[in-house]
Amino acid sequence: MEAYHKPDQQKLQALKDTANRLRISSIQATTAAGSGHPTSCCSAAEIMAVLFFHTMRYKALDPRNPHNDRFVLSKGHAAPILYAVWAEAGFLPESELLNLRKISSDLDGHPVPKQAFTDVATGSLGQGLGAACGMAYTGKYFDKASYRVYCMLGDGELSEGSVWEAMAFASIYKLDNLVAILDINRLGQSDPAPLQHQMDIYQKRCEAFGWNAVIVDGHSVEELCKAFGQVKNQPTAVIAKTFKGRGITGIEDKESWHGKPLPKNMADQIIQEISGQIQSKKKILATPPEEDAPSVDITNIRMPTPPNYKVGDKIATRKAYGQALAKLGHASNRIIALDGDTKNSTFSELFKKEHPDRFIECYIAEQNMVSIAVGCATRDRTVPFCSTFAAFFTRAFDQIRMAAISESNINLCGSHCGVSIGEDGPSQMALEDLAMFRSIPTSTVFYPSDGVATEKAVELAANTKGICFIRTSRPENAIIYNNNEDFQIGQAKVVLKNKDDQVTVIGAGVTLHEALAAADLLKREKINIRVLDPFTIKPLDKKLILDSARATKGRILTVEDHYYEGGIGEAVASAVVGEPGVTVTRLAVSQVPRSGKPAELLKMFGIDRDAIAQAVRGLVTRA
Repeated sequence: MEAYHKPDQQKLQALKDTANRLRISSIQATTAAGSGHPTSCCSAAEIMAVLFFHTMRYKALDPRNPHNDRFVLSKGHAAPILYAVWAEAGFLPESELLNLRKISSDLDGHPVPKQAFTDVATGSLGQGLGAACGMAYTGKYFDKASYRVYCMLGDGELSEGSVWEAMAFASIYKLDNLVAILDINRLGQSDPAPLQHQMDIYQKRCEAFGWNAVIVDGHSVEELCKAFGQVKNQPTAVIAKTFKGRGITGIEDKESWHGKPLPKNMADQIIQEISGQIQSKKKILATPPEEDAPSVDITNIRMPTPPNYKVGDKIATRKAYGQALAKLGHASNRIIALDGDTKNSTFSELFKKEHPDRFIECYIAEQNMVSIAVGCATRDRTVPFCSTFAAFFTRAFDQIRMAAISESNINLCGSHCGVSIGEDGPSQMALEDLAMFRSIPTSTVFYPSDGVATEKAVELAANTKGICFIRTSRPENAIIYNNNEDFQIGQAKVVLKNKDDQVTVIGAGVTLHEALAAADLLKREKINIRVLDPFTIKPLDKKLILDSARATKGRILTVEDHYYEGGIGEAVASAVVGEPGVTVTRLAVSQVPRSGKPAELLKMFGIDRDAIAQAVRGLVTRA
């Protein structure tokens, strides 16, 4: 990047005028909406003016152009000033700003990707910097392009631990193409922020995390121009001292104005005052980017060869996942893998061995790992696969929830599900993960039961929009499918079938294999069961389940290595609710488990072959 050249007085005045126009637009929009955060916008007016009309390089009429610099508004409640910027740049009609927060407008209360200029949804604070890190990592290491990434955070959200996970990540990977702007306007929502205007402490914290940290007067366009012009071999934090409600007489730097629009008479007066400071209506044109990002196609990524397993051989699905991911990595150089220091347990290390340049070690920071993946996936630059123990994704639920709102396409693999992991005990056992991922609106939930199904799940996930979750197990189980078996999302498999089946048993992962073992036990008693493998828990194959239930006198038994709430049993019950003559009996983990051998735990919690056989006998006898 070129060395800093001080802008002339005419440019500096134009930037001041731009900042004041952004203030006016933010006040007008929030007053018209009757809600919003004008004071949070006004503290950032000079920052936004300098960023978009001096520092950043982008095509104003093509906000998602791959060559453009990126901007993430982590303090998403300041959305009106982001919208004002894009109106100032000529992308939005200025009249549209007055439709802020209306159901007929795309200008939501916080940024969302239905707006072409928004890459990731923000508003749940503390997540923007992680996504920006993912964008910057992609720019530096995958695209090897000159675009830069800017992220503006509020001082209130700096209390979120996820911010500091992202700060550490950016430093470790020397993301010198990343700039975080800390809008230190002193006031939070209900109280002042803990450090208020102690700028030196913010600087020391950023420096301790390995950042180049510069303190500036956030209302001086000249200081901001200079700070943004500095580039070192490390990420940069521009720590801007600002005042909440800057430019609003009687409200600037006053408490109790967070999230409150100005009444119309006050707004009219303030707008008149600010307008009096504007010397020229002439707008600054955006500077176009350097066009050096490679073209990327992530559609229709297929495995180079079919699966290569032998029926009866044993492999843990967690290992089959690692093998499948490494294999898929040969099909596209845009398949990337992320892990949280569990790669030797999730087997993502197999991907790292074959594609070291596309593996991102995120260390033990699962929230940030999900945010990094979301950032990497923006603008369709990569297909990310994140892996860790499934239990540890629960701590990143907010990031996953926001990824869905971001319309993100990310793939998450959770290993070590259920009590079947054994001796490690309940802290490591995922028993809530199906409930969590089923509740996400854009999710597809895979639960493969052997190596062949796992490989197919990985390939399908790579080509499926939304949040894909693949649940893998620790125990080694037999291959039950032929390598040419066709798998599709929402299509279950009948694994065992007889003409006189009396109960439909639905299991997945270890419980599918227990169900098959139970079938052998029951066969000696001349009781036949039909065994179904759902493959995807969401969407569920309702038709096959109902057809099977009707063929087995309406009896369904579900068995799962998961708590009762929100798992396979509830999914099946929801699918068949209201169907006459169909009953669902459920076996699941009923309480917090303990350490023990896998077989002991399956028995203790009543989800092993003996428990399945006993439940089937009960259903048949009851009839």
